[in-house]
Amino acid sequence: MPINPDFPKGYEVIGKHYNKDGEHFHFVWGPGRLADAAQNEECKKDYATRGENIEPVGVHGTMVAVDWDVCVADGACIEACPVQVYEWYRTSNDVPNNEAWKHPGGNGESVKEHRKDFTDKADPIREHDCIWCMACVSVCPPQAIKVDQSNLEYHEKAAGTYNEALAKSSQPPPHHH
Repeated sequence: MPINPDFPKGYEVIGKHYNKDGEHFHFVWGPGRLADAAQNEECKKDYATRGENIEPVGVHGTMVAVDWDVCVADGACIEACPVQVYEWYRTSNDVPNNEAWKHPGGNGESVKEHRKDFTDKADPIREHDCIWCMACVSVCPPQAIKVDQSNLEYHEKAAGTYNEALAKSSQPPPHHH
């Protein structure tokens, strides 16, 4: 079950995950739904070992959106990204998935093999550095990632920085016959 192709329609901001730089952040969108991680044997085993439940956690990021309910901690995205947008969030703050956004990230591991375990998630902590190459999207086995520059409007509206006049001025003029 890949990330919802219509994301972020039908989702609401449930958190704001700051980078340790204190300036950059990405939104967390919910509600989530049980998906691939809840079916994955490696994930189920590692959640059980930690005594944590697999529960809906939603999507981290807007323009670079990772559905944490779909993410099975494969790490292909982390390996493929040429500009280190992603980190293993648990290597920055080892807390349950649904508490990750409450702790600033940005100094975690960005090496595929360095995940804590299969409860870890690829976090787009440097979403602002994305160069839209789509490498992460094409390598993610469960299709947990959607990269869409046009979702910036949703991010700006949620952040209260959306400027309608500016948005309209960047649109081409209407075509008349």
